[in-house]
Amino acid sequence: MSFFTDLAHQYIDGEWRPGKGSWDIIDFNPFDGEKLASIPVATAEEVDQAYRAAERAQQAWADTNPYARRTVLEKALRIVEQREPEIAEAIVAELGGTRLKAGFELHLAKEFLREAIQLALRPAGQILPSPTDGKENRVYRVPVGVVGVISPFNFPFLLSLKSVAPALALGNAVVLKPHQNTPICGGTLLAKVFEEAGLPAGLLNVVVTDIAEIGDTLLEHPVPQVISFTGSDKVGRHVATVCAANLKRVVLELGGNSALIVLDDADVDYAVDAAVFSRYVHQGQVCMAANRILVDRAVEAEFTEKFVAKVASLTVGDPADPATQIGPLINSSQAESISRLVDETVEAGATALLHGRADGNLVSPSVLTGLPADSPVLQQEIFGPVALLVPFDGEDEAVRIANDTPYGLSGAVHTGNIERGVRVGQRIHTGMIHINDGTVHDEPIVPFGGEKSSGLGRLNGESMVEAFTTQKWISVQHGRSQFPF
Repeated sequence: MSFFTDLAHQYIDGEWRPGKGSWDIIDFNPFDGEKLASIPVATAEEVDQAYRAAERAQQAWADTNPYARRTVLEKALRIVEQREPEIAEAIVAELGGTRLKAGFELHLAKEFLREAIQLALRPAGQILPSPTDGKENRVYRVPVGVVGVISPFNFPFLLSLKSVAPALALGNAVVLKPHQNTPICGGTLLAKVFEEAGLPAGLLNVVVTDIAEIGDTLLEHPVPQVISFTGSDKVGRHVATVCAANLKRVVLELGGNSALIVLDDADVDYAVDAAVFSRYVHQGQVCMAANRILVDRAVEAEFTEKFVAKVASLTVGDPADPATQIGPLINSSQAESISRLVDETVEAGATALLHGRADGNLVSPSVLTGLPADSPVLQQEIFGPVALLVPFDGEDEAVRIANDTPYGLSGAVHTGNIERGVRVGQRIHTGMIHINDGTVHDEPIVPFGGEKSSGLGRLNGESMVEAFTTQKWISVQHGRSQFPF
């Protein structure tokens, strides 16, 4: 496909070029195995070149009138709008996203671009009083300089853009490393959009590479001051450790094990709809997905019957078919891992109300119940189409079970009493929780992030200013200070 081959390059200092590594990253369509592109990997030397280019370009960009920076982002938004059908096709092909998912991702991407446009004018300084006569304290908001962005495969266009656009809007330069499974949608496609929008060379660099080639170069390099990483908590811990050793700030958006709680007074039909979407959207490959669905025993039988029936009706198949609701997992390793997890959990005593099977990278949905309280699967993130139904007796037990996880990203509570839902939500140790809704939500101005093993820091809205700028104190003595010697 020419769309992919045209973008199958490194983008460094405004130049499209092949990587100098001795091997290629092969970009496959996860549904039919079609080879979309072959990209020679970037070396550690090229990562250095990308960071140095960013460093050279950044100061002039920071000095650029923020209204001019805003204009570039406005052009980027128009390009995304104009090329939306083409980008949607790429999302379907490269990551196996259904057409519904592609539309959802592009809708959010445009909303986040609109917010980034506003961010260009957002940073505000302060003048603070001083106990010293004649002194004026000025506190400036300034760009951090260069930001390193590492993005995942599940929503690659959105989650790359989500850090890249605000960082640029606020006067920084960026080096972006997309996931190896989505190097185009998560990487070079963004470079093309911003190049066409008139972003000066060097401000956005994209390196398509792998830790096997560059090690920790992307993290240890002296130029970037902030690393924004979205991915698994295992890799996130490594990113945090390396960055701490090099005194770099991090923003970590990591995994989840969210609970969707159905209380005894919930609208069961509505809760079923919310739970099915929250668990199976994009094949369950979503950090906010409802891994665990907790149901009060008073409504357990009704909920379970309706939930299983709805899940069984989901259409599994070609993501290019508009009727498809569940497409392929990202690669064969993930498909095999999910199938093995279901088999092992059933062998350990769980009951499969639906036992999904793999057909290539397509994995049909599973619904498991009767899990032993110490089942390991209750503690982990499941990045696939597997729902765990867990009964409880009363709010206190629901809260205890929901909190019995190392993660704390999202969640939901379904109830006929809004304030009851809020009270329960306040007791759940999570960064985000939604009353009478699904667990999968992201909005441009609302702080997004998790607690515990689900991450550090927040993104979106004012949190972007905190993430990608720093404060600088300049004092002015209008009189004369008195010194003790």
